[in-house]
Amino acid sequence: MSGPLIAAARFIGERLPRKEDARLLTGRGTFVDDVILPGMLHAAFVRSPIASGMIRSIDTTTARELPGVRAIYTARDLTSLRIELMSGHLVRGQVDRQLDPLAIDRVQYVGDPVAVVVADDRYIAEDAVAVVVVDYEELPPVVTLADARNSPPIFAGFESNVAAVLAPPEDPEIETIFASAPHVVERTITHPRVAHCSMETRGVVVSKNGDGEVTVHMGCQSPKSMARYLAKIFPQTGARFRVISKDVGGSFGLKSRPWREDVAVIASGLLLGRPIKWIEDRLEALTAANQAREQECTIRIAFGDDGKLLASKVDCALNNGAYPHYPDSNAAAMMFVWACYKQPKYAFRTQGFYTNTTGLAAYRGPWAMESLARETMLDIAARQMGHDPIALRRNNLITAADLPHTTSMGLTLEDVTPSECLEKLLTKIDVAAFRAEQAAARKGGRYLGLGVAVYVEPTATSMFPPMATEVAVVRVEPNGKVSAALGTHSQGQGTQTTMAQIVADKLGVPFEDVAVYEDDSAGSGYGAGSGGSRQAVAGGGASVVAAERLLTKIKQLAAHLLNASPEAVRLDDGMIHVEGAPEMTRSLREIAEVAYGEPRRLPAGMEPGLEVQHRYHAPPITFASAAHACIVEVDIDTGFVSILRWVCSEDCGVVINPGVVEGQIAGGLAQAIGMVLHEQFERDALGNPLTVTFKDYHLPTITDVPDFEYTHIVTPAKGAGGFRGVGEGGAIIGPPTLINAIHDALAPFGVTCLDLPLSPPKLLNLIGQARGG
Repeated sequence: MSGPLIAAARFIGERLPRKEDARLLTGRGTFVDDVILPGMLHAAFVRSPIASGMIRSIDTTTARELPGVRAIYTARDLTSLRIELMSGHLVRGQVDRQLDPLAIDRVQYVGDPVAVVVADDRYIAEDAVAVVVVDYEELPPVVTLADARNSPPIFAGFESNVAAVLAPPEDPEIETIFASAPHVVERTITHPRVAHCSMETRGVVVSKNGDGEVTVHMGCQSPKSMARYLAKIFPQTGARFRVISKDVGGSFGLKSRPWREDVAVIASGLLLGRPIKWIEDRLEALTAANQAREQECTIRIAFGDDGKLLASKVDCALNNGAYPHYPDSNAAAMMFVWACYKQPKYAFRTQGFYTNTTGLAAYRGPWAMESLARETMLDIAARQMGHDPIALRRNNLITAADLPHTTSMGLTLEDVTPSECLEKLLTKIDVAAFRAEQAAARKGGRYLGLGVAVYVEPTATSMFPPMATEVAVVRVEPNGKVSAALGTHSQGQGTQTTMAQIVADKLGVPFEDVAVYEDDSAGSGYGAGSGGSRQAVAGGGASVVAAERLLTKIKQLAAHLLNASPEAVRLDDGMIHVEGAPEMTRSLREIAEVAYGEPRRLPAGMEPGLEVQHRYHAPPITFASAAHACIVEVDIDTGFVSILRWVCSEDCGVVINPGVVEGQIAGGLAQAIGMVLHEQFERDALGNPLTVTFKDYHLPTITDVPDFEYTHIVTPAKGAGGFRGVGEGGAIIGPPTLINAIHDALAPFGVTCLDLPLSPPKLLNLIGQARGG
């Protein structure tokens, strides 16, 4: 008789190497431009050179005569398809509106697609684009938020340029509180427009396969969502769309839906009946792809003498451009401004405006402005009141003792840990020692600064119908290996690794034996994939439940075959064990072969095969919490900022793979550093883009990004698996952390600047003004 079985190997929580890395690092990934089909043609776009104007005529005569040009389509050529492309979500709302893939009468931004040329190769297509003659009547453009407020509407039939607005009724007591508050702080934060700059630009390959089937290869955030979108965009064609999305070189929100160029190319393929490829070049990406973040936020906060929060008001404006993915007022961010703090009274008004610029797209999550405004203002308020900024936060943060806590917006928080994250962070930063070092450095003419920021973020919101559920199909193949077809989809998040860890862990099989498939809309049921920081929570939860149910079936079948009770059966490292009976040990393959090939041996009522599909409905909302700190040095003679240290304290619930979590944080922090120090997409007064190469649009480099330090708190969430997801923590909490550190370094000069980016010339100018030079 043997002793108790050794527990199966655990994979959740292990720092395993990513399954994806071997192919990606050796050049064996498959991106959209790697797809080559027989007879494939290539597309290029005629684009508007002006920001606003009427199209008088389009002359394609010369272009059509070029050898190798197969077709040129304008907006009117596509009308027979009765395309229903919407600016809005899959579930229509009141502010959604229908768009044309190509400009039909009027252009609304520089880069607006006017016609699509299809030719034998991209070179011929570009040559043809150059000789298409478009006659425009140029009109005065609306470029900035100030323009939008004060100019006639850019769209006919609209009363104003307001795209969306949210202003909940204000508690009349708020103004009374401000009038009597001992301390009131008010500032306006300006965030410049930024570009997503994913390594792989947008791209699409369309192939009409006969009998109504259309295969679309594209880089996206979910092939299942894309297929659903395309079915809604082309409802009159009878087409059945299959979307394949293999490796994707980043998205950050830009590739969350098919957009105008994608739809125009797919429409061209439907009309021409030939495979067509379009790959966006970098000039197009920086000129015409949707962008993000151009917004202004005025925040006003009232404090008591003890530093307690009394009330706050926020007024925010967001540039939507001409054709946003969905009209947005930044309402979601405004709802969460004070989510992790005990703020008794809060009111806000937030608006989105249409302009003659490229449209708005999501970028790493909408929470960036709320954390930026709140956390920078807390530091400014602390200095104004003579309080320590860390003590001010401790005085107002929600703690475990406050839970459940209902915010001033009516949101109930049950398991957030912002205070705990801050305390864990402070075990890694000796603040007293730093202050002594800072004081000594200042005497020597060096200016060091410490910045801290805290936040909570919703990481999966199943209340939103398109993202309400997620699917997992987990199957043991006849050979004993495991396949998992999921609704998740990676653009760098490592879901082929993390989901495999979950399945292997829950089943009790080797990690190497699990293959995750998520790249084909035909591969499983509908799943929303990436978006809203949901994959660990929703995809992980679906995988947990499906794997556990499959394990139950395996144990029932093994117990039946081995004349044992299911409770005595264990699956460990791919081997079936019966407690107390080592001679009954069998491989999972042996059990699977019976399940598939000998149905008469199965228990009565058991379905043949070893496969479970589960559609998981995550909790309505799940939260991640975090606190970050960084130490910088500012050279007051050059304005350059050097980041000396950065420490992260995150609670993403049960950690699936620490390496993947830390990689997600690091990527977000690199983007945060870029947003604070470098990135700004600029236009002139006529709407002409001025930063359309990486020589002018500055991205952070390896010399800007330090080695990050990580510490984790694990507070299991209520959903299956206890996962919270890392969310967009680095990209959201990083900017105020860095800004606060810069402000702290320059405190002797009284320098604060909330007009990003904090470039060396800007900082040098502010320092010079403060020094009287």
